Amino acid sequence: MTTEHDPLHQPAAPVVTEPAPDVQLQMLVRLIGQDPEAALPITLTVGGGFLHGELISHEAWTAEWAHSLRGFDGPGAQLLKHFPEEVDQAVADRQGRPGPQRLPQWIHLRDATVAGPGRPVVMPLWRGRLADVTGWSLGRPA
Repeated sequence: MTTEHDPLHQPAAPVVTEPAPDVQLQMLVRLIGQDPEAALPITLTVGGGFLHGELISHEAWTAEWAHSLRGFDGPGAQLLKHFPEEVDQAVADRQGRPGPQRLPQWIHLRDATVAGPGRPVVMPLWRGRLADVTGWSLGRPA
């Protein structure tokens, strides 16, 4: 056998890899997405730090985000009024409908707290990429 046809001796092509989301966490996010009123306490490891809050559906996050945008004043505030719905419509148009339901790629938290050195940072709403979550646990830190 010559090295020309030996797969072990072929030049290696570069392989581009992306972080893969945890399938169990994706399934949990999809389950929460079935009920816009549902919320679960959760703690995530993101970027080496801890983040905890209430896991909520994309629908609940969008509604609360839209409500918070209506509170802005000044030039351009009216432009924000329908922004969340326009984003969802653009995404739906790009993905096309109907189709197989994909596992979620984003996670949404309410009353999210970043724990770390110094004072905790509290955010009313938080959205993050599931592939960036490196660990998770149901519940909040004691």
